[in-house]
Amino acid sequence: MGVQEIVQLASAFYGSATLFAALDCGVFGAIETLGGTADAAALAQHLGASERGMRQLLDGCVAVGLLEKEANGSYRNTEAGRLALVPGAPADLTKAIRYNQDVYPAWGKLAAFARTGKPVERPEVHLGEDAERTRRFALSMRGRAMAIGRSVVPMIDLSGCKRLLDLAGGPAAYAELLVRANPGLSAVTVDVPAVAAVAAECVAEAGLQTRIECRPGDYHTDEYEAGAYDACTIFGALHQESPEQIRDILGRAQRALVPGGRLYVLDMMTDATHTAPAFSALFGLNMALTTQNGWVFSDAELKDWMREAGFTPGDTRAVPPPMPHWIVSAVRN
Repeated sequence: MGVQEIVQLASAFYGSATLFAALDCGVFGAIETLGGTADAAALAQHLGASERGMRQLLDGCVAVGLLEKEANGSYRNTEAGRLALVPGAPADLTKAIRYNQDVYPAWGKLAAFARTGKPVERPEVHLGEDAERTRRFALSMRGRAMAIGRSVVPMIDLSGCKRLLDLAGGPAAYAELLVRANPGLSAVTVDVPAVAAVAAECVAEAGLQTRIECRPGDYHTDEYEAGAYDACTIFGALHQESPEQIRDILGRAQRALVPGGRLYVLDMMTDATHTAPAFSALFGLNMALTTQNGWVFSDAELKDWMREAGFTPGDTRAVPPPMPHWIVSAVRN
């Protein structure tokens, strides 16, 4: 890394803050509402904002590539912005980005974590203690899952499976996508009570109450019906657990599966060095800031834990962009 890259890295949060502010103000959706292009005055009036403030924010968005600016001074969304930054768009990431915004202050305390090894924010804040933060967290996870789930679901072979156990199922986005893709499948999702309540709302809204049970629980301690499930998914959860906890969670999942039952783990993972892919390594820091045992493990480590729990691991497969998730599959011995 050169000197110029160091300066750019030190200022990288400018871009994040610009994105968060534009979402908070409703810029991307407003542009589409106003016909696909609008100048600063029209947007300021539509959004009830300062014209001066809006113009500078819009120009900042253009500078970092979030918007395009026409010769007449009007602004329009980029192609990617229309897909991902307009609420309700095909690849809507607006709720998912709210999670990044919520943890933004924690990153300013990274040095404190390095000195103490302890999270700078109690995980209870977004897992039940703060009702609004918990709901925002759950819906942001649903937004992220819905955005990437269409790439993930074709990678999950549930042919012939009748019953799925979805551990740390969050707001049931993956369960919804999987049962829709597999007509003979029903699912039980398990998550903490506050998140399970949001999941139940989402499932009811989707009209899938008869096929998805949103069970409040704790996958650190719950025992499941032995041999009652054909498949188990653990998506985006194990990065907050210690190796000992992961072994225990996998062991109880193994007992819940029929012989030959399938396990799929989707997560941010790294190679054996714990430094690549870069996004995954940095995501490990993010988890350490907000959870007691947060980190990112390697796929090789995960496969070792699977073997110890009574599984035969399969291949590691990369999920298509935008998020560098990996899927590791396994079969119960």
